[in-house]
Amino acid sequence: MPPAAAVRVASRRTVKPPPRPRERIALTSWDLALLPADYLQYGLLFAPPPFSTAHLVDHLQAALASALAVYYPVAGRLTTDQHLDAKGEQVVGCSVSVDCDGQGAEIVLAVADGVAIADVVPPEADVPTAVIRSFFPLDGAVNYEGHELPLFAVQVTELDDGVFVGFAYNNALSDGAALWDFLNAWAKIARLRLALPELESGAPRAPVFERWSPDAGVAAPVVLPYADLAGIVIVKRPSPPPPPPELRERVLHFSPESLAALKERARQELVAAGDDAGAAAAVTKFQALSSLLWRCVARSRRLAPEQETACRFAIDNRNRLRPPLPTGYFGNSVYTVSTESVAAPELLVPPGRLGWAAAAVGRAVEAHTDADIRARMAAWKAEPALVPVPAAVAALHRNGVVIVGSPRFDVYGCDFGWGKPLAVRSGRAAKYDGRVSLFPGREGGVDAEVALAPEHMAAVERDGELWAAVTPDAASHELPRKLDHY
Repeated sequence: MPPAAAVRVASRRTVKPPPRPRERIALTSWDLALLPADYLQYGLLFAPPPFSTAHLVDHLQAALASALAVYYPVAGRLTTDQHLDAKGEQVVGCSVSVDCDGQGAEIVLAVADGVAIADVVPPEADVPTAVIRSFFPLDGAVNYEGHELPLFAVQVTELDDGVFVGFAYNNALSDGAALWDFLNAWAKIARLRLALPELESGAPRAPVFERWSPDAGVAAPVVLPYADLAGIVIVKRPSPPPPPPELRERVLHFSPESLAALKERARQELVAAGDDAGAAAAVTKFQALSSLLWRCVARSRRLAPEQETACRFAIDNRNRLRPPLPTGYFGNSVYTVSTESVAAPELLVPPGRLGWAAAAVGRAVEAHTDADIRARMAAWKAEPALVPVPAAVAALHRNGVVIVGSPRFDVYGCDFGWGKPLAVRSGRAAKYDGRVSLFPGREGGVDAEVALAPEHMAAVERDGELWAAVTPDAASHELPRKLDHY
């Protein structure tokens, strides 16, 4: 397989929505906290379309222009405004907004000579990260750079026998749930245009761009106590970007039957332990899978008995607020919550700890209430934290696992007109030892994209508890003969 350098850019295009009145959308604390973070990077692998790549890019460009007419903030740029004191003399802070002036998104056409679908998703092997990372535009960009860079960029990479469509998306604009809504709206427009060429728009339902305010009404700009953010947020990126930390990545598939079995195992363990709090009845498949991944990643680290570990995961606030956010809310509404930290032997050694870990995940979910969300937002506003990504990562995983993404995202609904994707992959953005990204399986179940340091991945490959749950015919690596136990 050729190296990443074999990918060559053939063309670049700016895609703009139709003209509309200029608008500003003030970012909330949820959005602002992500300014130092990486752009989101997701990509979809497709079989070859029944027409040329040049026609494909024209098709995607026309559909994207129509989608941007509705999702117009995606074509904007970030802008910072300074705020003066009551006398209008001194700068007391600044706020950041999305300037919706139709500046445009970007589509890049690239060619990966000699790269085939089998090279991108090799059976029973690691994710070929060096090649896949070359399929994403704006590599190494952080969200603050959306002041100058497009908030959304697409790279269409022609393979020998397929196409990879990679997206780079400014996470300060919205979270993954809103992003996949936008991608599916774009795909639907493209799909309808192929079926009905005379169709003019096929416009999706308009999202809700007005940002949520804890005080109800229209959200006012959040004024941060800084004259400028450029000196606080790390924004300078070398060209080319520095090499990522050495990691191995694997995609593990868990079938619906495997998830049901994990859930039942966790439930039975809680019943056997004398559960009297109703935790057994409340166990979900997510709790069971999270607890399995937590245990296996913690075990791979060979933690000392006194070292503590926790499971952290992204959680959507939309339906936990009272009242809930409106359907179609287009912004960020995600927090990271955590189980209690425990010493490694407490998680791994006693019998029945999968059930205990699942209940711990359930307690963390249950504690994330409307009151908790509002308290977090108030605390952040009182002391805004714009933490550079490396420091944030070091604070997050702490010998445990961080689980992001969701199998509820309609990944395989992104059919642009010639069939649903063959696979989904992510780029190198925000990858670190202990990060797990969840996606729906193509034919059901859940795919877990696991990133670990090489020595930790080697230990995971020998973990009997994990491989007993991974669906054998869809696993990314054959079951090794030697199995390790804690």
